[in-house]
Amino acid sequence: MTSSNESQKPKFSVAIATPSYQNLIRNTLGDPERAKRFVATITSAVAVNPTLQECEAGSILAGALLGESLNLSPSPQLGQFYLVPFDVTVKGRDGKALRDENGDVVKTKKAQFVLGYKGYIQLALRSGYYKHLNVIAVKEGEYVKYNPFTEELTCNWIEDDEQRETAKTIGYAAMFEYLNGYQKILYWSKEKMLIHADKYSPAFSAAAYQKILNGEIADKDMWKYSSFWYKDFDDMAKKTMLRQIISRWGVMSTELQSAFEKDASPVEMDTDGNFVASDEKPEVIPAGTPILPEATDAVEKIDLNNV
Repeated sequence: MTSSNESQKPKFSVAIATPSYQNLIRNTLGDPERAKRFVATITSAVAVNPTLQECEAGSILAGALLGESLNLSPSPQLGQFYLVPFDVTVKGRDGKALRDENGDVVKTKKAQFVLGYKGYIQLALRSGYYKHLNVIAVKEGEYVKYNPFTEELTCNWIEDDEQRETAKTIGYAAMFEYLNGYQKILYWSKEKMLIHADKYSPAFSAAAYQKILNGEIADKDMWKYSSFWYKDFDDMAKKTMLRQIISRWGVMSTELQSAFEKDASPVEMDTDGNFVASDEKPEVIPAGTPILPEATDAVEKIDLNNV
């Protein structure tokens, strides 16, 4: 149920032009020309995106400014970060959920900052610690063996790109190497990834995913499966692998830590213009939408415990 005053929300193009928002943008980005380009980009993006238009302007701006301040591109072709709408319950001063005249809980929409797996790679490499950082889907016929103790992974990689692209994915491998030569390698089977996603992503069901692969879900019912885990399981799996290997064994710059902590969280800005992760949690996880208009595929919430 949406808020009764949803229609009274000012358009984003109007809200972003207010002095308070303009000052916030200038103070955050510094360079007037950069601020001008940012305003033009985010305003035009929201204008053609009906789902983001329903979100509170402040949440859109905070998420977009966070991505911009990290020098990450929202372009879907680069896949570095996205803004994903989610529902949140509106609460009164007493902390209790507000209800409309019919007794239904009042909800509003906010935008959520979601870091893409390519954003993780970009930030990590930019930190200056890593000589190599990569994640890859392992295809059927490539895997030979993996020793989790010595972290030795043996694969016979398919050299033909087209053949490899169409081959069935059976696992995922991530690795990094520091400039000093220290290496880490991690391998998960697809079965392990399915169990992980089923456990930690509230919008994903391994059983439903298998039905989709088997063609048991009618096209008219596919709207129910909006999670990006269903739409591009491999990309979500790659992100999970990077979160695993970097958070457990990698060196994280201050910039990377900030992005890591705020990933898949509604982002807010305090009175000093600092980015803070909100403690609000999505209750309904709709199909998300990257902020650029040409991006039509949904990007789903990634559970913060999914590390």
